[in-house]
Amino acid sequence: MKKFILTVLSLFFIFSAGTVFAQGCGDDDEASTDDEGKPKLFGFIQPQYEYHFTEDETNTFKFKRARIGLKGNIPYDFKYYVVLENSAFVSGTGNPYLLDAFITYSRFKWAKISVGSFKQPFGLEVNTACHSLHTINRAGVSDQIVSPQRDMGIMILGGNNETLVKYAFAVMNGSGLGIKDNNTAKDFIGRLTFKPLDFLRVGGSFRYGFPTVDPDSSRTSYAGEIEVKYGDFILQGEYIGDQGHYVRGGGGCGADPVMLGEDRSGVYVQAMYMTPFKLQPVVKFGMFDQDMNNDLTISNVDYSYTITAGINYFFNDNTRLQINYLYNAEKGVDDVFVEELNDALLMQLQIKF
Repeated sequence: MKKFILTVLSLFFIFSAGTVFAQGCGDDDEASTDDEGKPKLFGFIQPQYEYHFTEDETNTFKFKRARIGLKGNIPYDFKYYVVLENSAFVSGTGNPYLLDAFITYSRFKWAKISVGSFKQPFGLEVNTACHSLHTINRAGVSDQIVSPQRDMGIMILGGNNETLVKYAFAVMNGSGLGIKDNNTAKDFIGRLTFKPLDFLRVGGSFRYGFPTVDPDSSRTSYAGEIEVKYGDFILQGEYIGDQGHYVRGGGGCGADPVMLGEDRSGVYVQAMYMTPFKLQPVVKFGMFDQDMNNDLTISNVDYSYTITAGINYFFNDNTRLQINYLYNAEKGVDDVFVEELNDALLMQLQIKF
């Protein structure tokens, strides 16, 4: 334990420049303001139309997200960041709720410390700002395995998208937002990325925790990521694995949770290109194996595929239209593809301020 404490303290004092991981809904250095000491109101809304090609076809208008927040600086060296989620479709109760709320001590820019409610520092896609996602939905493996995506805890972090190294390490409850921690153990979560070349960033994430009262109910998660940015072309990929116990009720940003087996994993790859006409075509392939050992008896599905074909149109820097078609396919435990009626067409207009 003494060695662990000394290691953390050493990290705190060694480094001395840079900004931070996105901890909430925004981008890097999100707790800063344009004017020193003046609070800044910010947020974004995402009205959305969905058509689901199920056996009983459905369509609906909804808010994917509707968030408003306040951020600012307290002289000296302290920053604050607070966000409310106002979409009834996310909360499930029809009421707004506190999403992100943290205080950051920022004197040592390579070793900032945040305390409060924020995103787990795990995974590339989960730590991409919600208003900057290239597709309307995150990959199934991101939503189901990296859950809870937000929690209460303390984090030390440093670096940004332009530095050689970028890191974050957090100690969190492991129970999720609005849920009282029911044990004495905590989750240890970390992410580390490297940028060896101007166009290439690689990294990995790790999580170890105890999601239930049972002291033997440990959970281990790991991920590897890659991002290539060459001109107007972007390629991203990520593999996420997870094993052990979990608390049912996951699913990030309103995604429906699914039953998981003892071991689960998945991968996604996505590519996009920004044309001179403010149009950005995007294609994404995702695979999610919710039960690698085939222990579940409640479903005949072994693992599922989702292919997303989409187009993003940018009216300006703060306004974007996204259109996604989701082709879903499932493979049964007998290695036969199960063609369920569950494709979907999604259209979303976003304004951020």
